[in-house]
Amino acid sequence: MAVLQVPSGAAAATPLTVAEAIGRQTGVSATVRGYVVGQPTATNTVVTSGFPSDYAIALADSPGETSTARMVYVQVTSAFRADYGLRSNPDLMGDRLDVTGVLEAYFSHPGLKSPTAMAPADGTTPPPTEPPPGGGDGDYDDTYYRSAIGLTGAALKSELHSIISTNSKLSYDQVWNALRVTDQDPANTNNVILLYSGRSQSKTTNGGDPDDWNREHVWAKSHGDFGTATGPGTDVHHLRPTDVTVNSIRGNKDFDNGGSPVSEAPDSYTDADSFEPRDAVKGDVARMIFYMAVRYDGDDGFADLEMNDSVSNGSAPYMGRLSVLLSWNAQDPPDAFEKRRNQVIYDQFQHNRNPFVDHPEWATSIWN
Repeated sequence: MAVLQVPSGAAAATPLTVAEAIGRQTGVSATVRGYVVGQPTATNTVVTSGFPSDYAIALADSPGETSTARMVYVQVTSAFRADYGLRSNPDLMGDRLDVTGVLEAYFSHPGLKSPTAMAPADGTTPPPTEPPPGGGDGDYDDTYYRSAIGLTGAALKSELHSIISTNSKLSYDQVWNALRVTDQDPANTNNVILLYSGRSQSKTTNGGDPDDWNREHVWAKSHGDFGTATGPGTDVHHLRPTDVTVNSIRGNKDFDNGGSPVSEAPDSYTDADSFEPRDAVKGDVARMIFYMAVRYDGDDGFADLEMNDSVSNGSAPYMGRLSVLLSWNAQDPPDAFEKRRNQVIYDQFQHNRNPFVDHPEWATSIWN
């Protein structure tokens, strides 16, 4: 593909991310780097096939982005349409481009107009699903979490709710295939890792028989009575593969320390009113509960999910024990498996993140 450039007296600018471009709609010239995710046809509409023209493209920071709120709309003028119009070049979908133009609204949406240069960016492959060296802490602070950085307490909780509530939703049937990807065994791609037992088991052995694996709602679906409804009932950030028998033993119990070893998951424990997962996933469980308490805040037709320090919450929209969950979060920090899972959900499925995997310290800032 040709690199097209209209002569300009200005030197090439350091590329902005799409998130930065959205926040800088000031009418100045800038270079924006992003993945081609479709063609805008209206303020809140981006098509991903059957492109009607070569006049516009949408860029995003993730090649799998589906939320128009995280896209910048780029005008494609006549000088660039032959090489960068989507009707003529549908294979551009997923490519990473550098586009220089004016940061101003297009289709009444954050945009980049009157381009002077369009070219493939260095490294056009999508970002890896494995966390980068160093664990990835803070990788999204300048983009995804930009508006939350520096906040604490209730203000932080409210802003994180706003950020993570923009997400794609799965059906309950689609959850099966999602879990085969999110919880894949790194040592055997044909298997998934079961949450409470740690057992590696074939992806195809899902179902309802005693040794099958099924879909565990870590935030018990009766706590708020959301069942398997699209939304909290299908949110992969808290759905995990578990042994059918172990899932039944856990039931809808709150989380706490103590009890007797669980059959088929002897490193997990249970008593009459609580469940304690194995040490290796105690923090994972805590961070999934934190996520649910922030994501589902009563403003989308579902109950306002909150945590408390009880283990007798029944069908109320509460989950405990908060003090224990906070200690588990500190005891078991995010590992490579949990970080990869968060990234895969963001890139391939829901396009939102669990902020407590990226920033475990935010839990104590909110619930101290």
